[in-house]
Amino acid sequence: MAPSATVEPKSRQGPVRSALERLIQSGEIESDPIQRRLADRLDALDRRLSAEVGASKKSALGWLFGQKRDADPVKGLYVYGDVGRGKTMLMDMFFRQSSVAAKRRVHFHALMGEVHELIGEHRRAHKNGEVKGDDPIPPVAARIAEKSRLLCFDEFTVTDIADAMILSRLFKALFANGLVLVATSNVAPDDLYPDGLNRPLFLPFVKVLKEHAEVFELAGEEDYRLAFLGEEDIYVETSDPAAGQRIDAAWERLLDGSKETTASLSVKGRTIPVPRAGNGAARFAFDDLLKRPLGSQDYLALAQRFHTILVENVPVMDEAERNEAKRFITLVDTFYDAGKRLVVSADAPANELYQGRSGTEAFEFDRTTSRLFEMRSREYLEKASAREDARS
Repeated sequence: MAPSATVEPKSRQGPVRSALERLIQSGEIESDPIQRRLADRLDALDRRLSAEVGASKKSALGWLFGQKRDADPVKGLYVYGDVGRGKTMLMDMFFRQSSVAAKRRVHFHALMGEVHELIGEHRRAHKNGEVKGDDPIPPVAARIAEKSRLLCFDEFTVTDIADAMILSRLFKALFANGLVLVATSNVAPDDLYPDGLNRPLFLPFVKVLKEHAEVFELAGEEDYRLAFLGEEDIYVETSDPAAGQRIDAAWERLLDGSKETTASLSVKGRTIPVPRAGNGAARFAFDDLLKRPLGSQDYLALAQRFHTILVENVPVMDEAERNEAKRFITLVDTFYDAGKRLVVSADAPANELYQGRSGTEAFEFDRTTSRLFEMRSREYLEKASAREDARS
């Protein structure tokens, strides 16, 4: 349990801190002094933004036209820390109660996908003589900032060289347009895009980021999402009348109060849709993940992006489902090797999932069965959390 901390009088608490205290008082989360400090920082940021809104009073975009450029700019906040520390929960509390009208909450990868689309639109328009200027970054940044004074995004991680190469110029332009950023990540700014191709060209972005956003480490050891995710939650047989409820309950614990969204990954030009995602976890139906022509690189990308994958309704397979069985073997191997968590609901025990007798799949599925048993053990779950912490 986290150490106790003095609770401020309710009259002095901001909305984020008050919402956090309600969760603590209800027993939904543990008392955590570092979370309280972050809540207070977020409330302080909202007070500055609220004062600015009150000064303009003209429209949702009054800040854009009424702000003095020589005034002390409002600095955003970059929050990083271990998986499960409540970063997304607190950011979402801040976003919901913020008085800023021109605000947006988006996943980092979704934003970058939008940016690349806007860049493509500008280049096509320039080619057709519809716009002047062949540099797409200033107009793209202006379009984004025009709609959003406050931008909140979750799971800031840079793995794509195309993103890395434009981030510095893009965000320099966004900040110049008055945008305020609140972001969460598992890593400190200096550790973004580690060992990435042409990383020296990415480093100016880190400087720009730290100039326009204060850095807050939400340190700690306990992973709140996994504290109540035990062996019985990792592999659920659908023959259990309560199987659906158990899987839904596990998913809610993984979300830990975060909003469920959709997401996508780009792997070598292919797009992998993620129908349900949140708080570093992803949820798939078997057909969505194992009946599609995906391979080891796709599953590795999922393992790099998410700490936990939940796969529902895995059927019993035989020779007729050899391709699906092969993909399932690859999925399990990839997540096992990466030390990530795999939550499964299936139509049979792990050692009865593959009924085929010919080909290599029968032999290989023996290893998959062994790994599925190991991956639901408390020892594996604790090691998975430790490996995630080491990477953060």
